[in-house]
Amino acid sequence: MHAGSAVRAMALRKAAGNTVADTLASATLALQGYTDAPRLEAEVLLAHVLGCSRSDLYARPEEALYPHRARRFLRLLERRSCGEPLPYLTGHVEFFGLDFIVNRHVLIPRPETETLVEVTLLQLTRWSLHARHSAGDDRTLRQPVVVDVGTGCGCIAIALALRMPELPVYAVDASAKALRVARANAQRHGVADLIRFAQSDLLAAVPKPVDLVVANPPYIAAAEWAALPPEVRIYEPRMALDGGPDGLRVIRKLLNEGRAALRAGGAMLMECGIGQASAVAALARQAFPAAVVSLHADLTGRDRVLLVNTDPTAATVAT
Repeated sequence: MHAGSAVRAMALRKAAGNTVADTLASATLALQGYTDAPRLEAEVLLAHVLGCSRSDLYARPEEALYPHRARRFLRLLERRSCGEPLPYLTGHVEFFGLDFIVNRHVLIPRPETETLVEVTLLQLTRWSLHARHSAGDDRTLRQPVVVDVGTGCGCIAIALALRMPELPVYAVDASAKALRVARANAQRHGVADLIRFAQSDLLAAVPKPVDLVVANPPYIAAAEWAALPPEVRIYEPRMALDGGPDGLRVIRKLLNEGRAALRAGGAMLMECGIGQASAVAALARQAFPAAVVSLHADLTGRDRVLLVNTDPTAATVAT
């Protein structure tokens, strides 16, 4: 059966005006085979259409859907059954405990990228403690300048700005459409005045020098592209995923640009793909032969984050 056929069949079987409980049961059946969590996704979509929480659905099981809401819900179900990612249908995704607006102009943030934020915050905290210890009562300490490269929806820059609002943060992206989403998210979270947004190919448009570069760069290799799930390959922005023939094209360029852009004692942090960590670490040691290079695992135990610390006295950041 074609991807959208099950949903259309459900629409024929179930007239507009069904109860919430019946609609959820039918939608769950229709989404089987298109997602590993059909019930959960049916609940998320129906709650989105009704403007309520998922728990509210169970407080109103006998409530009938108005025809226009039923039609909207069916359209979303059909789009989901055709592979469109759930966050693009609702327009929202959670990352680092925060709600972010997303659309097809930005990559959907993944849970593993939270590790990148956590390691970055640890690095910044270590710097702050060291600077305060060295300066004693000096309250005029210069704050490190942070650049989030390829900011997308702005999730990394915004998470950093919320946790450390004293930091000067730049958020750059080559896509003007992605930057519009990032600015909207910064406004929603009250940090628009703390982040400077700029359209830039990596570090090209960033004032230098900087102290810390953080990035979730494109790292999918050409040979891996065809094996990606259709909802990633077809719907998410290719420029945020495609890392070239070996998946390392953008990483190489960013490391080389970082070498010229970093202030003495600065650091770079970036996410890398499964199985790439050793190759990325080798590239980092070539670009920064005197730096301390370390790898940090995500919650699944896979090496996910590269930290390049150019401070020769630096200890690796524990995670």
